[in-house]
This record gives sequence, structure tokens and C-alpha cells, in this order.
Amino acid sequence: MGNLLKVLTCTDFDQGPLFFLDFENAQPTDGEREIWNQVNAVLQDSENMLSDLQSYKGAGQEIRDAIQNPNDIQLQERAWNSVCPLVVRLKRFYEFSLRLEKALQSLLESLTCPPYTPTQHLEREQALAKQFAEILHFTLRFDELKMRNPAIQNDFSYYRRTLNRNRINNMHLDIESEVNNEMANRMSLFYAEATPVLKTLSNATTHFVVENKTLPIENTTDCLSTMASVCKVMLETPEYRSRFTSEETLMFCMRVMVGVIILYDHVHPVGAFSKASKIDMKGCIKVLREQSPDTVEGLLNALRFTTKHLNDESTSKQVRAMLQ
Repeated sequence: MGNLLKVLTCTDFDQGPLFFLDFENAQPTDGEREIWNQVNAVLQDSENMLSDLQSYKGAGQEIRDAIQNPNDIQLQERAWNSVCPLVVRLKRFYEFSLRLEKALQSLLESLTCPPYTPTQHLEREQALAKQFAEILHFTLRFDELKMRNPAIQNDFSYYRRTLNRNRINNMHLDIESEVNNEMANRMSLFYAEATPVLKTLSNATTHFVVENKTLPIENTTDCLSTMASVCKVMLETPEYRSRFTSEETLMFCMRVMVGVIILYDHVHPVGAFSKASKIDMKGCIKVLREQSPDTVEGLLNALRFTTKHLNDESTSKQVRAMLQ
């Protein structure tokens, strides 16, 4: 990801303790290793998931042929046999999002627990901070691919309609051992979201705060806002940007920044867009806007449509205008 992912940042915009956050080379200490190993087992499958999603072509033609010729049994069977393996693949994506959810909550627990402050955790446990960033990097990549592939929704809708029709006709379906009605309902809610994995992680972060009532909410929000500031510094500082060796590093920083902003906005009582927020939203949006529109449109859409507080009265008109 380039030489820079060792970035000097601070806990506030203008002051605070300085520290390096090494996204590239951080190695787990003995204290981090147990959680790191658990999360690494999940992250090892992430590239395969992205590759499978990128190669997802759908069964559009087969479905159209079946719908246009409802009495042609051969075409009905052809469409069904084309859709079923795709639905099994969609189930794997959905189940992977649940594994990511557990991994994220484990990282949050490690990076926010007393007696250390979130800043101290990020300094001391940089390998876990790197994994947190990698989860968000994957999430934004996955959701961008999903948003550009309408075949996913079309295939799954056809599957559910046909599954219900065949059940009414008392047909035995082998696919039900893989994706029964209950699983199909859960998957349907998941894929109905524009950014399904980000929505899953936003909910997971909210649940983490709710379930850990003895943990000050600031421990979680400060962890997220600090990571957002790290990425913004990387993106807006020419000295740092000049050390990027590839576009991948640039996209990594942007995706992680957007990801932690969205999580922060779901968890913080007044959100990321309020003046009380510890995230410099104008600065973050500005560095996104400075990139190629084709590159960042998916990230801007994530801020527009998956945040919780953008349309609150407390959000400045300038910030809203920047996202229009």
C-alpha cells in the first residue's frame, strides 16, 4: 500500500499527543496476538469474497427467457438451475458479513477498554488498528461492487418467487437445505440495503455501545474520530501524498476514512456532521472532492445514503452542499 501508511497524527485537529499509526507494517504484540489471530482468520477470506463478487454475472438472460415463456418447462428449469448456485454464492457473502461483524466487535472491545484511552490503544495496538482499517477497506470495496451489480437483486428476487411457488406446488427442492425460507428472509433484508456490509457494521457498532453500558461512549467515538483524522491527514498533506506508491494506497485511505465516519455517525448522539463532532467533515469531504469523480462517487454516495445525521438541522448548509 505504499511507504506512507506510517502517519503522524494527533487526537485533536491542532493539538494533542503525536503518534505514528502504521497501517502497513504493524505486527501484533503478545498482548494483541489472540484477537489478531481471530480477526486474521476472517480477513484471509476477504480477497476471495471480492473476487467472487467481481466475477458475479447473474442469470439475467435465463430469467428473462423463463418469464417470457411461462409454459416452457425446459426454460423454467434452465433459469432455476442457473440461479440456485448463484444464491448459494450470495449466502456465502451474507455469512461472511456476519463473521466480519463479530471481528469488528472484538476489535472495538480491544481498542476501547480501560484503563487506556482510545489514543493510547491505537498507539500500543497498531496491528489491531490495521485490521480495523482492513475491515473497513474491504467493506467499502464490497459494497461498491454490490451497488454496481443489479443482477444480485434480480437473481435473488427470482429465487424467492420461484421458491415460494414451488413450495406451494409441494415440490422437493434440494436448495432448501442450503437456503431455506428463514435464511432467504435474512438475506433479503441484507441485500435490500444499498451498502449491506456497511449497514451490518454500523448496526454492530451501535449494538457494541448499547451492550457495553459501563464503557463510556466517548471511548468508541474517540477511537473512530481519531482514525478518521489519521486518514484525512494522509490524504490532504502533500508531503505524505507524494510518498504514495500506488492508487491502492489512496483508495485505502479514502475508504477507511469514510467507513469510520459512517460508524461514528451511527454511534455518536449528535453524529458526525454536528459542530460538536470531533471529525472535520468539511476537510474530509474536501479531500474526497479533490479526487476523480469516478473514483469517489461510491464513497460520496455512502456518506449521502448510509449516514444517520446528514439531514439533521444541526448539519451546516455548507456540508450539505458539498455532498450534493
